[in-house]
Amino acid sequence: MKALVYRGPGKIALEDKSKPKIENPTDCIVRMVTTTICGTDLHIRKGDVATVEPGRTLGHEGVGMIEEAGSAVANFRVNDKVLISCITSCGKCDFCKNKMYSHCLVGGWRLGHTIDGTQAEYVRVPYADTSLHPVPAGVDEEAVAMFSDVLPTGFEVGALKGQVKLGDTIAIIGAGPIGLAALLTAQFYFPAEIIVVDLDDYRLEVAKRLGASKTLNDRNHEAVNAILHMTSQKGVDVAIEAVGTPEAFNTCQAIIAAGGHIANAGVHGKSVSLHLEKLWDKNITLTTALVDTFTIPTLLKLFVNGKLNPSQLITHHFDLKDILKAYEVFENPAGQHSLKVIIKAH
Repeated sequence: MKALVYRGPGKIALEDKSKPKIENPTDCIVRMVTTTICGTDLHIRKGDVATVEPGRTLGHEGVGMIEEAGSAVANFRVNDKVLISCITSCGKCDFCKNKMYSHCLVGGWRLGHTIDGTQAEYVRVPYADTSLHPVPAGVDEEAVAMFSDVLPTGFEVGALKGQVKLGDTIAIIGAGPIGLAALLTAQFYFPAEIIVVDLDDYRLEVAKRLGASKTLNDRNHEAVNAILHMTSQKGVDVAIEAVGTPEAFNTCQAIIAAGGHIANAGVHGKSVSLHLEKLWDKNITLTTALVDTFTIPTLLKLFVNGKLNPSQLITHHFDLKDILKAYEVFENPAGQHSLKVIIKAH
């Protein structure tokens, strides 16, 4: 089969690999139909994720059909269409019982990390009963792929951790796929105002279409002063960091109101400074997390009933044979106006 393989820092290649086989009774083999690329995959390619070994098939998102089911799999059958969660969950350990699937003692983030992932024609999914979700009938399957990672991340790590509530003023720093997913799902709670900050005018235009009250381009480093002016120097009730840079985190610290919540959703590769000399008496809450994906069933219900439409996050389409081109487009959002790219495996 064809698979996108990590070959060391700066090196990826589309290669022929053996089709995966059932290794444990709880496994399923999934014939991939649709997959996509995540910002984490770019971090891996750069060599930022030391736990990913050369030879690993990348990818942790997608939709496919059950090709083979292990003898202990109870919830799925051959030919069932499924959504693959980016997080593998055994469903039995203490972390899983507390819905902290990302910390599952035998699972967590495994696909495209410690085992071969979804940017291939086939993938082995461990603990299939608790790591796969049935695809609802009659829906846009490309849009369903957004529920593997980006939408639950924006919702759980952004809106829920930030405790967005009715009437809040919130700021989302970063209008990439995660920031836009936070924007879509924060609106479930009817905040009074949503301010989105980015350096790319195209992404800010998309944010406006998806419900942002105001957008700010921070190319001149004026966003902090602008937000403080908008809020009469009070600051925002919730600041969601969706970039993963010291600059974005510093912006959140500078604009948070007393009693506010900073929800960090960005993946940080460099240390940041926590300015406790300014925050020690502000009663703020700071949260960090990797997505647990416990909200996937709820988000799918909202999608089926027309309350959530992630299709606007999709900007480009490729076949698996052109996945190297897809990586080029995805990593150049300003030049290509790219958000999420869809890759058809079959």
